[in-house]
Formats: sequence, C-alpha cells, structure tokens
Amino acid sequence: MKKDIPTCKGPDPDTRTPRLVLPPGACDSHCHVFGPGAVFPYAEDRAYTPPDAPFEGLVALHRKLGVSRAVIVHASCHGSDMTVTLDGIARSNGSMRGVAVVEPGVTDAELARLHAGGIRGVRFNFVRHLGGMPDMAFFQRVLTQAEALGWHVVLHLDAQDIVPLADTISSIRIPFVIDHMARVKAKDGVGQPAFRQLLELMKNPLAWVKICGSERISSAGAPFLDAVPFAQALLAAAPDRCLWGTDWPHPNIAGDMPNDGDLVDLLGAMTDDPALIRQVTVDNPTRLYWAD
Repeated sequence: MKKDIPTCKGPDPDTRTPRLVLPPGACDSHCHVFGPGAVFPYAEDRAYTPPDAPFEGLVALHRKLGVSRAVIVHASCHGSDMTVTLDGIARSNGSMRGVAVVEPGVTDAELARLHAGGIRGVRFNFVRHLGGMPDMAFFQRVLTQAEALGWHVVLHLDAQDIVPLADTISSIRIPFVIDHMARVKAKDGVGQPAFRQLLELMKNPLAWVKICGSERISSAGAPFLDAVPFAQALLAAAPDRCLWGTDWPHPNIAGDMPNDGDLVDLLGAMTDDPALIRQVTVDNPTRLYWAD
C-alpha cells in the first residue's frame, strides 16, 4: 500500500511591499516553482505534496519585491524530472538560472542538456526528513561531471551534520554553496559548534553560503530577528561569497509562515550598507550564475 504523503502549507498570499528598495539587477538566489501538478506532475516517491506555486506566481512575487532575476532551485517534490524548472528558465528570457536534482547514472549528455537549458549547479539533500545522506560514490561522481561544466554544488544540510561532514565538504574541488546558513538553530547562539564549523568552512575560497531561510533557523518566530546575528557573521566572514534568496514558496515550514516582503526588509536588518546589499543581491549571483 502506498504511504500517505503529507501536505505542506502554502506561502502568505498577501505579499507586503518592502521598505527596502533592492538595487537594479537584484537576484533571488533561492526560490522554487511547484507545478501546477496537472501540467508538471509531482514525483510519486516525494516526501511531501505542496500547494501549486507556479511560475506565474513567482514572477508576480518578484515584481512586488523589486527582484529582477532569480535562481530556481529544483525541489525534491518534483524528483529528478527537471521539466518544470527548465520551463521556468526558458520563459524568463534570460533572467533566471537553475539548480538541478539528478539521479544516479546521470549521463554527461543529460547534464549538457541541462546546461543548455540554464542549469548551473546541482543540489544534494543531506537533510533527514528529505531522505538523508546520498550515496557518496554517486555524489563524488556527479561532482566530477559538474566540474567539467563549470558548475557548483549546493549542499542542503542539517546543522548537526556539518561537523561530521566537514572533511568531506572541505575536499570538494568545485564551488559549493551551503543552503540556509546550514540550518543552525538560533537558540543555540553563534558560538554553537555547527555555526563555528560553518564559519571555518567559509575560509575556503570555494565556499559560498545563502543568508536565507531565517524562518527555518529562528527560534523566536516572525519577524525572525534572532537569525540576523548569524547572517551578519557570515557577511563579515565572506561578503563576496554570500547569496540572498526568499525560499518562496517556503515548503515544509512548521512555524510562522514568512511574508516575503518582510524577508526583503530582514535583509536590510542584516546590513544597512547599500554597497554590501548590492554585492549580495547583484554582484555575487552574477559571478556564480551568469559568468558566461
């Protein structure tokens, strides 16, 4: 008998206009497109079923936020069928790039097809509620394939795993991006071992981090201000390798659902330096996703 697949909440539909005006060319470096399921079916073995959050919704959100570009991170609920992400990139007229999810045995020809479609990285989930540790032989093989394309790898980790995985991460030879500030728990403070390890990893010139997912690391709830010190420490450690994103439509949020306009303003709480905001939202994603 097929297991019951849990559903998750949809995003806040009443996006507030942020007070912070993002610079021209600002990029949402972490967002998703879900469905619509009738057109782009969800994977049968998915861990969750989201409400549809199609390309049109993402475009409308970005118009309200003042975002010019985006990176669609392919979500696990669509499995390794990249059709929905490639469709969004193709409809963006060059303003979007993507990050892939791939299956063991993926061929060089398939990766070349994805590259031609605007994919510039591959994501691996280590998070336990999404399946846990990938097969490491598969992981290493894909990294070798990605290196030939000039791609990077995105690592989605649980906080408790970053210390035992530190040596593995440090051995990666291509740029690697840590999602959601490594999902540390804000209540444990910036001195916690997981965050100290993240800061240590950021000394590696190949290491990048996304200062997003504040709603995932917060212990206090909205407006997630307890996440700010973590972002500030990362901005101080590696301002040229930090990325910002919304994580719209925020799948699997157990606590307060963020308002995406407020998340833009939260970036303004992380730094009030216009040059640094431009670096994180414009210059850094351009180097990583639009280098060609």
